[in-house]
Amino acid sequence: MSTPLPTAPGLHPGRLQALLQGVWAGPVLAMVGAVAFSGKAIIVKLAYRHDVDAVTLIMLRMAVALPFFLLMVWWAGRGRPALPLRDKLAAAALGFTGYYLSSFLDFLGLQHITASLERLILYLTPAVVLLLSWMLFGRRASARQWAAMALGYGGLLLVFGHELTQDGSRVALGTALVVASTLSYAGYLLYSGEVVRRIGSLRLTGWASSVACVLCLAQFALLRPVGGLADLAPPVVWLSLINGTLCTVLPVLLVMMAIERIGSSRTAQYGMVGPITTIGLGVLILGEPFTAWVAAGTLCVLAGVALLARSR
Repeated sequence: MSTPLPTAPGLHPGRLQALLQGVWAGPVLAMVGAVAFSGKAIIVKLAYRHDVDAVTLIMLRMAVALPFFLLMVWWAGRGRPALPLRDKLAAAALGFTGYYLSSFLDFLGLQHITASLERLILYLTPAVVLLLSWMLFGRRASARQWAAMALGYGGLLLVFGHELTQDGSRVALGTALVVASTLSYAGYLLYSGEVVRRIGSLRLTGWASSVACVLCLAQFALLRPVGGLADLAPPVVWLSLINGTLCTVLPVLLVMMAIERIGSSRTAQYGMVGPITTIGLGVLILGEPFTAWVAAGTLCVLAGVALLARSR
């Protein structure tokens, strides 16, 4: 006769399962995932204060996350046939654009702009996907969708224009890098649909993320001396541990669980807490300024994304 596993007082398995299946489970998972994702920018900005470069920092993040993504690949593939070469190559290509390239460009951009502006740019990814769909495939957008995009990009221009007056060349470079990151990730979203239908979202995420992790490790091995890791400041190491787990692996799982429960549109709507959290943490932890320009631009971006999500 087996002995039941011990549980915390008042937290029985049946009660935990009921909580995960309750009406608020999806919204809570979406919001916690968005907050965890948004913490990445804060962690990166804190690490840059300790004389570390983007190549080393993203390598540390991916080195921490790689075992979890490999575990995800194993878990999603249990009892299923091995992936054919076509799907492995497709997952590798999507991992390059959606996770490696977009993450590296984002880390480079954060060297030059505030965490608040970076998060607002990334948050407009759905609008970028819609624009690319129109440009590449001729998919028409409704009047409401065009209005939502105009509102969101108008808000982004408010924040960008204000920061441009503070430090023009650095802000322009950083914004260009993060915009390129957004385009790279939007391309991943645009072309991943068919692969997701064939192998499933969890399996694709695990494979693509693992490929991105390996690419980041290889990039570091080619461009930086391994011995330089001994000179890293201790805060860089523990910040990378937080970044790789709480700000990378955890939000991926939480957002996927939220999508399973409430769908992608509602998950995106509840995810609006992400930019707000980033701005708040940027002010409190990084000392970034919170001006009327930032407030107005943020409200426009959030309103635009909300309108876009409701129009789907």
